[in-house]
Amino acid sequence: MRFGQIQVWQHEDHAAKAEENRVALLPIQPPRGRIFDRHGETLARNDAGFSLEIEPFQAKNLNRTIEEIGKVIELKPAEISRFKRAAGEARRFDSIPLKTKLTDEEVARLVTRVTEIPGVNIQQRTIRSYPYGDSSSHLLGHIGRISRADRERLTEADLLEDYFGLSHIGKLGIEKSYESDLKGIPGFQKIEVTASGRLVRELDLKPPIPGQNLQLSIDQGLQKMVEDAFIGRRGALVAMSPTTGELFAMVSMPNFNPNAFVDGIDPDLWNQLNQSPDVPLLNRALRGIYPPGSTYKPFMAVAALASGARTADEAIQDPGYFMLGNHRFRDYNPKGNGRVDLKKSIVVSSDTYYYKLAHDMGVDAIYKFISPFGFGRTTGIDIEGETAGILPSSDWKLKRFGKEWLTGETPSIGIGQGYNAFTVLQLVRATAALANGGKLLRPRLVRSVENSQTGEQMELPAIVDRRLDVEQQWLDIVHEALVEVNRSGTGARVMAGVPYSVAGKTGTAQVFSVKQGEVYEEEKVSERLRDHSLYIAYAPAENPKVAVAVVVENGGFGATAAAPLARKVFDYLLVTRKKEGRELP
Repeated sequence: MRFGQIQVWQHEDHAAKAEENRVALLPIQPPRGRIFDRHGETLARNDAGFSLEIEPFQAKNLNRTIEEIGKVIELKPAEISRFKRAAGEARRFDSIPLKTKLTDEEVARLVTRVTEIPGVNIQQRTIRSYPYGDSSSHLLGHIGRISRADRERLTEADLLEDYFGLSHIGKLGIEKSYESDLKGIPGFQKIEVTASGRLVRELDLKPPIPGQNLQLSIDQGLQKMVEDAFIGRRGALVAMSPTTGELFAMVSMPNFNPNAFVDGIDPDLWNQLNQSPDVPLLNRALRGIYPPGSTYKPFMAVAALASGARTADEAIQDPGYFMLGNHRFRDYNPKGNGRVDLKKSIVVSSDTYYYKLAHDMGVDAIYKFISPFGFGRTTGIDIEGETAGILPSSDWKLKRFGKEWLTGETPSIGIGQGYNAFTVLQLVRATAALANGGKLLRPRLVRSVENSQTGEQMELPAIVDRRLDVEQQWLDIVHEALVEVNRSGTGARVMAGVPYSVAGKTGTAQVFSVKQGEVYEEEKVSERLRDHSLYIAYAPAENPKVAVAVVVENGGFGATAAAPLARKVFDYLLVTRKKEGRELP
């Protein structure tokens, strides 16, 4: 009776179990999509190599297994620590790398021994590599091994099945934001094995589908040049096309080496990066927020014209300060600038003009006419993690602090101080809108997606998020002033002798407030409390092809630190690349 039950009624169940016991599915990882710059330079690739891996389920005693391997090749404490951390998060049958990028000598020494150590294998894998190291790290991001948190997130999104057989996932930057394009589709090998696990024959093979390749808008030569110019300083620079929204450079300094993260970062290096006062893991272009200083004045000028608070010809007397009650708001020029109209206010960067303008307009009118430029909200760039920044209003302060807006807080808003806090990305986007007639473009890093099998290119279109409700004549007035800034104003010395025209504005932003009656003396102030240096510009002024925004933390006057970096960008794109036959469209 029992025999009949097994043979007849339970036949299918036992047959299925037998099938599972003799048939194994071996996943085949697909090559991850490669990443190139706009000229075809490889920024992320897959290097072939060998890794020593352990299957904890087969190894039984991990400590003894690691000890045996250590008799054959050198194992660093960081490698062992990284392995144990990964093993604690791994699935039951995962194969976990103990040592990646084995040398030929290490492979030769191991190959005769691994069969004697249960659960140990040498695997040929593709290893993600970033050939430029630190360069472009903030925008590229990096991949890393799939963690328990990743699996939980993928499960919630009903995507875990897509990662069967995959060991890595995009963790940051382009690698994360374009994960679905880059990861590819795993294949599998269906094999018949004996009870002891010996291969009998291949039953089926489904090749993996490689991930799609990405071409970025970034010019890696420009990117590296700017990064080199930033060495020893902290800050960010973004260069953007005013016609397409493509980014030619997105620099955040200091940066980091993404190669260190691929198979788990060394704990000592992680602590070093995480605890550094320079915060190298912070993408300052995307997440750093700064008071814009005088780079805010061109936008205030447009707001003044749009709101009717000022006409182009209307002038004030600038004595070097603005009084509100008993409080004196000081101009950077204590002698004053005499009679100042709107155009001159930008050229000489009159603080007094904008103190009074802001007071006359009020914070909510400023918010109404400035917010269309995109300040105080994310730009929609195609990588994750963007910070919105702060464009203050009375409602914002009430919600944030539970307090009413004070009249005395408004004048400082007019010169880009107070609660104002924007990203460099927001600044360059708004600058591009001044250059292109009022189109607010969405910044983007990826130009096209390439099918790695067919080579077919899918071009990504420019996206106009909004057209500003401004008259061209207002933009023309501001444009003329910005050009004059670099002819006779605060940017003249830096831009002297350039073979192209530049429209731009310098800016200096206070890190802390100087008390009434006291004078700011840079040499007496701690380096990290000194003013930030800023600059916004576009060129050629008459036919803009590139817009730039720069901040150099604690760099002082805008023309001293930030503006020279912008000139390097213009020289490179408009002169050097033109000579090379790689002129911007």
